[in-house]
Amino acid sequence: MPYQLDIIDPKKSAMIVVDMQNDFVVEGAPMQSAQALAMVPRLAATLSFCRKKGIKVVYTAHVHRKDGSDMGLYDDLYPPIANRIALVDETHGAEIYPDLKPAPGEHVIKKHRYSGFFATDLDLILREWGIDTVIITGTTTENCCLSTAREAMFLNYKTVFLSDVTGTFDYPDLGHGAMTAEQMHKATLIMLAFSTAHVMTAQQFQAKVL
Repeated sequence: MPYQLDIIDPKKSAMIVVDMQNDFVVEGAPMQSAQALAMVPRLAATLSFCRKKGIKVVYTAHVHRKDGSDMGLYDDLYPPIANRIALVDETHGAEIYPDLKPAPGEHVIKKHRYSGFFATDLDLILREWGIDTVIITGTTTENCCLSTAREAMFLNYKTVFLSDVTGTFDYPDLGHGAMTAEQMHKATLIMLAFSTAHVMTAQQFQAKVL
């Protein structure tokens, strides 16, 4: 039976907001996720709840330098990144969506791969705060959110994954069939619930906080 959390201690918990940047959220953005845009009000309300309860909030932002020196294989995966029209560090598109902007003192961890932990100081910060539980929100469900959740579990953090404040986009057929955003999101939640995290809604999460 996958592990379940009965209570969540706000003093030992942190909300990780994964990649809710303009290039992923704004209508018509080069890497836009309709699910990410649709969940903005619910995520904003969840962040307000966390701040009132004293739960730490930390953001990640997937960015790349203009000269491509941190690009790796992303040039081969995503044309908007290869063409430097998306996720370019220190541009408007790479900034956190305005309705979700960090509160004073909250950190934005710049990352260059899917996981918020890979080659960043996120783990160092969470351990300095005495965190043992992380709550994952943001986009995209199956890439950056999943990778961050998986690595959190690898590092022995109890991991909560919020099903209605994570989201993704439609997948085209690249030879193995297409998947809608809803199908991809559901499949990822099923996998995570079995092997990685306690998957729950934002409302269920709030009910578990001390």
